[in-house]
Amino acid sequence: MILASSATIREDNIWALFAKTRFIEKLNREFGMYFLYPKFPDELKAMEGKIVTVSGFYIPLDMNNSDIAVVSKFPNAECFFCGGAGPESILVGYLKKKPSRKIKMDEIVKIRGKLKLNEEDIDELNFILLDAEIILN
Repeated sequence: MILASSATIREDNIWALFAKTRFIEKLNREFGMYFLYPKFPDELKAMEGKIVTVSGFYIPLDMNNSDIAVVSKFPNAECFFCGGAGPESILVGYLKKKPSRKIKMDEIVKIRGKLKLNEEDIDELNFILLDAEIILN
C-alpha cells in the first residue's frame, strides 16, 4: 500500500496517478532545443516527500553504479527507452544499499522510497524515489 496524507492508494494505482501528469513542450535555452516538461497533478504533488511503494519491471542500466534502479510499468521492449511508452511510465530509485542479489531484466520488483517529482532537470527522470530499497521476494 502507498500512504498519501490520510488516504491510502493501492500500489498498482501509482502508475495511473503518474499517468495523470501532462507534458508541455518548452524551449530549453541551454541546449537550444524543445523538451517535454511535466505538469504534475495536485494529487501527485501532495504525495511528494512521502514514502511510496511501486511495483514494476526492472530495467538494467549499463552503468557500474548499481545503487540506481530503474523500474518501468512495462517490460523492457515496451518501456520508455526502448518502446513507445511515455515518460510517465518509468521511475528511478536511488538505493540506500545495493540489492542482495543480481536482478534480471524484466523481473517484477517492488521499490520503496521517498517520492521526489522533477519538473526542470532534463538529465533526470520525472519520478524519483530517494533513499529507496528494492523489496525482493
